[in-house]
Amino acid sequence: MSGDGTARIPLLLVLSALLLILLGTLEFSAVLLRLAAVCLGLSVLLLTLLWKRRQARRESDFANSVCETLDALMRGREPENYRPYEDSQLSKALGKLVQYHDQAQAGQRQSEMDRQTIQELVSDISHQVKTPMTNIRMFTDILRRHELPEEKRAEVLATLAAQVHKLDFLMQSLIKMSRLEAGTFTLHVEEASLYDTIAQAAGGVLAAANRKRIRITVDCDSRETVRHDPKWTAEALGNLLDNAVKYTPEGGSICISVRPWQFYTRIDVADTGMGIPAAHYHDVFKRFYRAQPSAAAEGVGLGLYLAQGIISRQKGYISVKSEVGKGSTFSVFLLR
Repeated sequence: MSGDGTARIPLLLVLSALLLILLGTLEFSAVLLRLAAVCLGLSVLLLTLLWKRRQARRESDFANSVCETLDALMRGREPENYRPYEDSQLSKALGKLVQYHDQAQAGQRQSEMDRQTIQELVSDISHQVKTPMTNIRMFTDILRRHELPEEKRAEVLATLAAQVHKLDFLMQSLIKMSRLEAGTFTLHVEEASLYDTIAQAAGGVLAAANRKRIRITVDCDSRETVRHDPKWTAEALGNLLDNAVKYTPEGGSICISVRPWQFYTRIDVADTGMGIPAAHYHDVFKRFYRAQPSAAAEGVGLGLYLAQGIISRQKGYISVKSEVGKGSTFSVFLLR
């Protein structure tokens, strides 16, 4: 039955009721009164049946639309019956389905990215650990199988100790990296002396710098303070300085200078090292990245990665400016 037929039922119901009242008023016979009552009852019954049928059809259409939308989303297609700007219950329900699907897709993409990151991390760690472990096994086997002169034995033991140190350094770096990425370390940001933090960072590289006759100078007001975590900021600056010492030739220099700006305090670590091509400015902050000319230098390629992570978690950032053959300047910006 069409919608027009359904719309005429209330009119029939009203007319039957009026007829019943009119007959009762005019004192017609009981037969006519019963006839009018029967017409009224039939009208109510018919109206109820049609209303239920209409509701069933609406529910069926609603369910079909939901199923069609779900089928389209599962096949990666845009739902044809979804009208986001239509003000109806169906449109609202389909909108929630589309929103849920988009969130589920985003979660799936993030999970895939996390899985790929873990795979790359495991591959990188395996690659980094492989060399020192191979060397340790080789030199241990030499000591165990061969009778060596005392001088040669001391040389092998020194090489073995260096490989153990390298492996320990790698493990410590990986632990710091995992804590950084997992967010399990706690920053204690406070107004503290920047001079003391720089002194702590420089103290960790003085021995290596002296061995290469590299001069380290500091241009920082001893009264200069800034909001930062002294321990972790010293770790980040220490990594920058360690990097500078490694890639600065003997007799070179490293200058640490501090300049307060309006919103940031800028800390420059400038060296006279090998320099970095402009195309690799972003690469040097990647995990395990090591440029080809620097492959022979000691390290695992985590120092700058860790430094950037530590500073960024204090709402600061690090930039680099360099010239190949003349040196590099890494600039740390901390919020004042």
